[in-house]
Amino acid sequence: MKNNFYINYKKEINFFINNAIKEDLNSIDHSSKASLSKNDKGKAVLIVKENCVIAGLELAEIIYKKYDSKINFRYLVNDGDKINAGTKGFIVEGNSLSILAMERLVLNCIQRMSGIASLTSRYKKIISKTSCKLLDTRKTTPNFRYPEKWAVLIGGGNNHRMGLYDALMIKDNHIDFGGGVNLVLKKTKRYLSGLGKEYDLIVETRNLKEVKDVLNYNIVTRILLDNMDINEIKKALSLIGNKKPTEASGNIDKSNILAIAKTGVNFISLGCLTHSAKPIDISLKVSK
Repeated sequence: MKNNFYINYKKEINFFINNAIKEDLNSIDHSSKASLSKNDKGKAVLIVKENCVIAGLELAEIIYKKYDSKINFRYLVNDGDKINAGTKGFIVEGNSLSILAMERLVLNCIQRMSGIASLTSRYKKIISKTSCKLLDTRKTTPNFRYPEKWAVLIGGGNNHRMGLYDALMIKDNHIDFGGGVNLVLKKTKRYLSGLGKEYDLIVETRNLKEVKDVLNYNIVTRILLDNMDINEIKKALSLIGNKKPTEASGNIDKSNILAIAKTGVNFISLGCLTHSAKPIDISLKVSK
């Protein structure tokens, strides 16, 4: 499964790749230089050792071809496929030094992204019979956010804002530092009017009073119901009606996500999709 993530974030993904290559390789792979000749050719196959939703294969191809444009990369499965342990993911063929130089970077990306995609897929399946959509958060690994959010999409989830720059989200600390919901939203309204460009504005609410206050501001594009139990969410949704899209977040896991989705909330955001996903065991082995 290919989506437009790389097209939309090509600059950011390429920046990540360049820094990751520099981090690991710097300017030379001494181990490979010592044991191989510069013109040696080879072929290797990716072996997936756990059942999973595979993710990161497109990124792997980009990494390999960015490092060595003569590398031949052949998909055996596609991003988003549900595969069993023992499945072969791709075959990479070309200069042996190039294959080995990028091996660990490629494996690190795929194992992490596949873990995220697999966890996202499991959560999505739980709420699949509702209209609620699953969102990620900014609880990501520094300098690896774009691949992690890419993996959420591959797993069937949706991306929240990418960072602090592409949407406004007024959280509890903004409200508490800024003197309360009303004062903060009045300031935010003035700020937005001076930007000359429209941005989504999501406001985090902790109780019904804050929900009522937020409903007075047409600049708000979504109301987030933070750490509310089922009864509080239902009461908040009754107040909001169809006036604003809604999002539930905080203290949500497999035990209660379906009940929350059934309340009619439009979105559920889960930090665990990126911060708690277990990497998938994979390896790259020489192929004859």
